[in-house]
Amino acid sequence: MIEIPYGQQSIDEDDVAAVAEALRSAWLTTGPRVTEFEAAIASAAGTSEAIAVSNGTAALHVAYAAAGIGAGDEVIVPALTFAATATTALQLGATIRFADVLDDTGNIDAASAESLGNSATRAVVGVDYAGHPIDADAMRDVATRLDVLLIEDAAHSIGSTWRGLPVGSFADLTTFSFFPTKNLTTAEGGAVVGRDAALLARARRFRAHGMVRDVESLREPDVGPWHQEVQEIGLNYRLPDVLCALGISQLTKLAIFKAQRNRVFDRYVKGFADVEGLRLPTRRGDVDPMWHLFPIRVEASRRRSIFEKLRDDGIIVQVNYVPVYWHPLFADLGYRRGMCPVAEKYYNEEISLPMFASLTESDQDRVIDAVRAVVR
Repeated sequence: MIEIPYGQQSIDEDDVAAVAEALRSAWLTTGPRVTEFEAAIASAAGTSEAIAVSNGTAALHVAYAAAGIGAGDEVIVPALTFAATATTALQLGATIRFADVLDDTGNIDAASAESLGNSATRAVVGVDYAGHPIDADAMRDVATRLDVLLIEDAAHSIGSTWRGLPVGSFADLTTFSFFPTKNLTTAEGGAVVGRDAALLARARRFRAHGMVRDVESLREPDVGPWHQEVQEIGLNYRLPDVLCALGISQLTKLAIFKAQRNRVFDRYVKGFADVEGLRLPTRRGDVDPMWHLFPIRVEASRRRSIFEKLRDDGIIVQVNYVPVYWHPLFADLGYRRGMCPVAEKYYNEEISLPMFASLTESDQDRVIDAVRAVVR
């Protein structure tokens, strides 16, 4: 039996040629393709600057560090997300407050987030679940009233828009992931974009060991032309030239990938329209998502059996995500189940079907037929 994967990169000969050209060049690590890729990401995100990093988790860590998150601070994140949204802030010493999510989109509930704010809150984080952008107006209002930064974890959503604005253009800091299953790939990689030059400057320093080379910023500017200083803690989160070459090529096809993913999404909706007991993902009227996931919801009591039957049929489904505070790491810190009932219900019912740009109609029909057979 040939398995249908949950997600898969879309690589063509142009991508291969771009990487081969980079391998033959004088640069493998930080070179001209990094600068070109960052400019292309900034353009796609509607910002003036982007900072390429080694992966999506690094992007979150860099964003939190740039925001000055540390011991004694609190960060509000949605419960329904990959653990890195929370663990990267936890690693910097922050306390995590988990907000519940909206029942229709799985995105952070602005009212729940606001209820958690206090004098220690430093940032509120929205996650574009499945590729559907957060309600930027509602979340911006929450951040303004709490006087904190709005950070958007857009690992799922590069290429999506909200009210005509590209994801990346409306939060103080936005992070992207370019893992192979995401909307475009650099094999491993990520990026940080934002609206504040000072925040981005801190992010760029943290991405490269906290190193300062600009003469005007050195504490000892007269040592010599070789002199550089580590003025604050940073890590090596740089994305190499050879992977940026792949990203540059992939970005030229972002609109194509979006159209292909939308085709898959629309065929799923049509194929499941008459299936009772199956809840399909919501698309709100003010967004144009680039769909990363196709999350269906079934009765919680049947979810495991449906999941296992689909896997037995060679349909490689997933579940996204375990509520973050259910993980033993957070349970050991004193977090308890029941805190975010909507997120927990969503998790208990959710199954992610195969979703990627190159999913063929015949394979998708096989998925549709298998789901219809096991849900009824």
